[in-house]
Amino acid sequence: MKTLKEIEDIKDKKIFLRCDFNVPVTDGKIDDDYRIKKALPTIHELREKGAKLILASHIETEGNPTLAPVRDYLSKIFPVDFITDFFPEDIAERVNVLPEGGVILLENLRKYSGEKANDESFAKHLASFADLYVDDAFATAHRPHASIVGVPKFIQGFAGFLLTDEVTRLASAFNAPHPFVFILGGAKFETKLPLVSKFLGEADTLFIGGALANDIYKARGWNVGASKLSKDADVSAFATNEKIAVPMEVVVKASAKQSEKSVKEIGDDEMILDASVKSLELLRQKIADAKFILWNGPLGVFEEGFRESTEALAKMIAESPAESIVGGGDTLSAIQSLHIEDKFSFVSTGGGAMLDFLANGSLPGIDALG
Repeated sequence: MKTLKEIEDIKDKKIFLRCDFNVPVTDGKIDDDYRIKKALPTIHELREKGAKLILASHIETEGNPTLAPVRDYLSKIFPVDFITDFFPEDIAERVNVLPEGGVILLENLRKYSGEKANDESFAKHLASFADLYVDDAFATAHRPHASIVGVPKFIQGFAGFLLTDEVTRLASAFNAPHPFVFILGGAKFETKLPLVSKFLGEADTLFIGGALANDIYKARGWNVGASKLSKDADVSAFATNEKIAVPMEVVVKASAKQSEKSVKEIGDDEMILDASVKSLELLRQKIADAKFILWNGPLGVFEEGFRESTEALAKMIAESPAESIVGGGDTLSAIQSLHIEDKFSFVSTGGGAMLDFLANGSLPGIDALG
């Protein structure tokens, strides 16, 4: 993977910079600017060295998925020309008249079907805007889309500071010091089986929470009542492995009644919604003794407000002296709500990209820069 530092002459070069500006927006206002802030070091570096920048991203907000709020945000930092329609229109003239350090922001890439389809003509059109391509959108690097894998087929591609940092830091998990604790939450075991299979042999403890734990409970022969289960995942091969740990006391709900109970006492009408904070005590000593901690995914139904165990876990890891790498949208949300982002060794901008990279050792967007 070629990196930004390998570009010998940046001045006056037109650079197509793929960013990740897929941020939550409410009533035209950005709710969380974390991903934008992470993109700024690469943008500043290229501007300071005299490049002409074409910034591109997708966004998936509810309602009107436009990057106009991102334009408004960036405009408070540097001048931005916003182009709302760029295919099949030729925007070369607007790019050519940019001054050194000038910036154009393209409207939502997914406005065009050619982006997700990795249409060659769409990718070639995007590439025609620039002399060089820089990818700094790690969170989208697992998607074989036109702006990720298509454009660098036509112009030379490099990794920005964020993408380079993500790859370097996450790769440290492949040769982690011990004791190594891996914590995996969230749902859909069918997409995470390769990850568990890979790290079961690497980690000393693999703690599984969230809806994923329900599949372990069922495989162990315990009733999970009305709890959510993965659609197509057979976890029987490792459900009783001594390295696998799960919350043994959980928060359940039946009708309007909520309570905490042992996972061995779940009723047929009860739904598991969170791990009890008390059940995390089995993890406390392992975290305290660990030299390396990897965490992705919440321990409860985060979107419905069951955040207590996830936030308690975040505090535990933040207090640990171990190297800690964490990621995932809900995981990041919990950390930000506690204002403890700086207590972790590295916070990834990726959710699915982080998991895919850990499982496979690379991503389509990374391979495209080879």
